[in-house]
Amino acid sequence: MELDQKLSLTNASLSHRQKGSKEHMSHDLVTIRRALLSVSDKTGLIALATALNAKGVELLSTGGTAKAIRDAGLPVKDVSEITNFPEMMDGRVKTLHPMVHGGLLALRDNADHQKAMSDHGILEIDLLVVNLYPFEETVAKGGDYDECIENIDIGGPAMIRAASKNHGFVATVVDVQDYARLLEQLDTNDGSTELAFRQELAQIAYARTAAYDAAVSTWMAGAIGNDAPRRRAISGEFVQSMRYGENPHQAASFYRDGSDRVGVATAQQLQGKELSYNNINDTDAAFELAAEFDPADGPAVAIIKHANPCGVARAATLAEAYTKAYQCDTTSAFGGIVAMNVELDAQTAERITEIFTEVVIAPSVTDEARAIFAAKKNLRLLITGGLPAADAGGQTWRQVSGGYLIQDRDVGRVTQSDLKVVTKKAPSDQQLKDMLFAWKVAKHVKSNAIIYVKDGATVGVGAGQMSRVDSTRIAARKSQDMAAEMGLDAPLTVGSVVASDAFFPFSDGLLTAAEAGATAIIQPGGSMRDDDVIAAADEAGLAMVFTGMRHFRH
Repeated sequence: MELDQKLSLTNASLSHRQKGSKEHMSHDLVTIRRALLSVSDKTGLIALATALNAKGVELLSTGGTAKAIRDAGLPVKDVSEITNFPEMMDGRVKTLHPMVHGGLLALRDNADHQKAMSDHGILEIDLLVVNLYPFEETVAKGGDYDECIENIDIGGPAMIRAASKNHGFVATVVDVQDYARLLEQLDTNDGSTELAFRQELAQIAYARTAAYDAAVSTWMAGAIGNDAPRRRAISGEFVQSMRYGENPHQAASFYRDGSDRVGVATAQQLQGKELSYNNINDTDAAFELAAEFDPADGPAVAIIKHANPCGVARAATLAEAYTKAYQCDTTSAFGGIVAMNVELDAQTAERITEIFTEVVIAPSVTDEARAIFAAKKNLRLLITGGLPAADAGGQTWRQVSGGYLIQDRDVGRVTQSDLKVVTKKAPSDQQLKDMLFAWKVAKHVKSNAIIYVKDGATVGVGAGQMSRVDSTRIAARKSQDMAAEMGLDAPLTVGSVVASDAFFPFSDGLLTAAEAGATAIIQPGGSMRDDDVIAAADEAGLAMVFTGMRHFRH
């Protein structure tokens, strides 16, 4: 009979069990009489050991953990005294022994198990406290192959899995954050743990070993150059439950992936309501876009709505960059997400708070700016301490029905030297600067993407349309609307450059951009009709460059 079936049996049915039956029923309350502690991270160890000792719990331990407990003046017995085998092979072999695993796996209400324990002198272990060798930390700090291999824990996961399987009788603690909960259980239940608590600990423990194995297998695939291993594993660490997902009828939660990449998952929220699912998605999109622009080249601001930029700009000051980004589409910016690549200052904070904004994310914030935001209690303010490297590797995962699509992050970038002038007219220096700016933005706009840029700021964005011509028209129309709102004689698309995330399959999209006033085009090229498109650009007096790279974003 499976364990989950046994746990569902009633106490009445248990009374009919015969002694010695191989079926068993875990008890709700199990008294902790003996604990095995073996931890790599010794945070809180002595406090825990002290509390357990005070409750009369016998302590077993290994290596450095035993030494730390003993140095604190607490009684502890080395596992080697139980196994009658010394730790060997540089500590690789110490707990992989029947005296340990028998004590963890034995069913307390099974006569055969009890007889085996008695015959072989195996002691029951009621509590296992283990955290694993710091493999993930070793990889993160750039450890070489041999160092990473040496930091793969073997005995720890084996004990965790054994104790967790026997959670009907054994409590398994793998996270320092659960020490206090364990002691609270023991205080509440006179030295015992409840079944529901042990079940929860077992689930946490299995998730930890799964995450650990995922980290090892993912690292090893990269270390041996296997880009498409037979199996892939992913893991995450819980951050928070969301009120709901994209819509109120969808449940959702937020997890960190354990990487050291700076961003919304690692940010500190200084004020405002709890972030929603859509807030997190949009804030990530905004900050990744802002990070495309090196702070050494000046402040940059990205305003995002529904994961698409509605305004991006860079300028001499952050406040000016924000104003230029905002003026691209003031309607969409309402209730949007604002991200920047430099510290948020007071002048910019004043301008941001002139309209309703959902989230602001920045590497840091001045005290003056923070005080200004404090008056807007619902505005979420996040600081990250830095920018994510725009050219850093990694992968993205997308679930499809019955599977996953995995790809490298889009870190493709072009410089001026990569551009190929294909028209009779060459772009000016300012046009080249605006082209490269527009190309960075294009990478973050849903396909089909069209971006008009003038003087270091977007002046029209067309996103997510089925037709590239429609994206071109929509972006131009937004610019016309803004011109009317600002009282301008002509839309800012007049004299602008245009970026297209993929090639123009026909000349109609290019000519639509020219009608809106664009004077230069940056696009990947590669269409069967490139010659026709180039000829149309020449006839319209446009300058056009090919990048040889596209930026689809679906």
